[in-house]
Amino acid sequence: MAWFYNQHMVLQALLATCFTYGITALGAGTVFFFKSINRKILDGMLGFAGGVMIAASFWSLLEPAISMAEAMAVPSWLPAVTGFLAGGFFLRLVDRVLPHLHIEYKMQDAEGPKTNWGRSILLVLAVTIHNIPEGLAVGVGFGAVAAGIPGAGFAGAVALTLGIGLQNFPEGAAVAIPLRRDGASRRRAFWYGQLSGLVEPFAGVLGAVLVFYIQPVLPYALAFAAGAMVFVVAEEVIPESHAEGNDHIATAGLMLGFALMMALDVGLS
Repeated sequence: MAWFYNQHMVLQALLATCFTYGITALGAGTVFFFKSINRKILDGMLGFAGGVMIAASFWSLLEPAISMAEAMAVPSWLPAVTGFLAGGFFLRLVDRVLPHLHIEYKMQDAEGPKTNWGRSILLVLAVTIHNIPEGLAVGVGFGAVAAGIPGAGFAGAVALTLGIGLQNFPEGAAVAIPLRRDGASRRRAFWYGQLSGLVEPFAGVLGAVLVFYIQPVLPYALAFAAGAMVFVVAEEVIPESHAEGNDHIATAGLMLGFALMMALDVGLS
């Protein structure tokens, strides 16, 4: 950990998001052992991922954004509100312009412009949309530490990385296993499952560089990532986890994920 602490913030962001990507690949690797997954387990895992994302959105992103804004010559709430809404609007825009298919949905339920792309590509794109704000959030966290922004701590950035990594495991599995069940080979299903997380290192490095060299945007960037993640949870994760009637299991997973992320962030900060 001491070696990691002493590295340049771009390398920290890259390594951290490579870790979160690796957990996605690990989740996709379950396809080598299982051809299908019990729907109750999947819904519990999705709920857990949603709980982690909601908790991270506040403790790791919105709360620091508000604290940083207090030192700026603007109302302390303004960057958080502006960035939060912008993050949700951005993902809504991406939803409209990028073809994608949510987990367990039929091809006719694909969103975005009509296309002849296959189910595999559309599933990967759906989860990739989730992972953009996650990678951005991790990168912004390490960039803020390097920039010496008050309220930004190395332990908090590490906690966010661990939380995002934990919730990436079910996302990788949720892409790979349905593809395997639909007839794809194990290798092909794994390839597409891990591919969904590959965007995180790119988004992480971008976030770190952005806030380090343009520090006034940091509160907005933190809130932007929070808004994007909450949008994903409300628009996709919760509805998908409740689609088969496993409401109580999904809700229990969400509560557990929220509590664990809260404990990580508060305990390590």
